[in-house]
Amino acid sequence: MSEGHAFPYQRIVDDLRTEIITGNLTFGEKLPSENTLAQRYGTTRPTVRRALALLKAEGLVTTRQGQGVFVRPKPRVRLLISGSNYRTHREAGLPGFNAQVREQGMSPEQRIRDVATLDAPAEIAHRLELDQNAQVVVRRRTFLVDGLPIALCDSYYPAALAADTVITQPRRIKGGVYALIEDPDGPIRRQVSHSVEDLICRMPTREETTELNLMPGVPVVRVIRTVYDSENRPLEVQESTVAADSHEFRYEVKMR
Repeated sequence: MSEGHAFPYQRIVDDLRTEIITGNLTFGEKLPSENTLAQRYGTTRPTVRRALALLKAEGLVTTRQGQGVFVRPKPRVRLLISGSNYRTHREAGLPGFNAQVREQGMSPEQRIRDVATLDAPAEIAHRLELDQNAQVVVRRRTFLVDGLPIALCDSYYPAALAADTVITQPRRIKGGVYALIEDPDGPIRRQVSHSVEDLICRMPTREETTELNLMPGVPVVRVIRTVYDSENRPLEVQESTVAADSHEFRYEVKMR
């Protein structure tokens, strides 16, 4: 037994992990059967199962009942936050998330989970500079990449801003909500100016683990974005819970 492999299953783990990371085993590819791996490594099926369980805990593989073990698809989205990026996507008539995912050769999707009018939670009211007991419209969505859920996004708008607009309706808005807000012939006619973002890392709730199909031990990032208009009035608070293993964030800030 070679140094560094004190346990029989460790060599299996190390070899398969390397093959996955280097791309020799590609996303969605089926791993050899337990019998095949046991013969290859001169060990037993229980030892192979232990190795596969570790790889599953690391988020590298997933099991399908009656089909076997597969390399887990794990799209990684690079999100660039900058004013020029925002304007480029707005001029193209695309929501920023959809545009950036497509630029990276993947397929974006936004599924509306719920649209409702409710009393503003205290934190949301504070960020939107609303009075206590003011109402907001919330649009709850799930963001997917190549069919896999990677983020839960709840966007809150002052009820007075969203009243009598499609923001209150459970359907997609062409170009996204910002296109509606900035439409010079539309009902709101305000210019999106800037945003402030807070990022908080934590472990997911049970519901978030289910909704995002997270593997054990994978944390989430709570992103709270407050969006302002050209007169520094808050337009939206966007609260997103994103899978930490599926996102990379990059911020470009012009200091002068």
